[in-house]
Amino acid sequence: MIAETVAEALEREHREIDEGIEEFVAGLAAGEPDPQPLARAVAALRRHIYLEEEFLFPPLREAGLVMPVFVMVREHGQIWKILDALDAELRDGAVAASAAGLLQELQDQLQAHNMKEEHVLYPRSEQVLTEETKAGLQELIDTGRTPEGWVCEGAR
Repeated sequence: MIAETVAEALEREHREIDEGIEEFVAGLAAGEPDPQPLARAVAALRRHIYLEEEFLFPPLREAGLVMPVFVMVREHGQIWKILDALDAELRDGAVAASAAGLLQELQDQLQAHNMKEEHVLYPRSEQVLTEETKAGLQELIDTGRTPEGWVCEGAR
């Protein structure tokens, strides 16, 4: 089996996060919302943003991709605010039709955001990351967690 590149792993995470949100939305539409897929997707998206901002974006900035990274950080801040609102609903156990607007906004933002990452930033990651950083990032993708209290740069 061929090992997955960092870019492939991050793209896979995009799909998995989207699938969790879509699973919740389908349950919501059927009148049987299961909050677990949404809770997993929110946690996975927070971790994904953490990995990008702490380990991927610094070398990409150093490689001259300052403006594309700036845009991604700003968009992360917008996404983070939606995640905060969804987390509040999950804590209250009231995730229902009231979340539909938030979920649509999140899906719309992720669709545009992910496309930019996948076509602009991720292809450069294989060129700018050291082998040591790639290995560490891959391990974090596989097993890592968002540190308690960490907040993305765009939401600080």
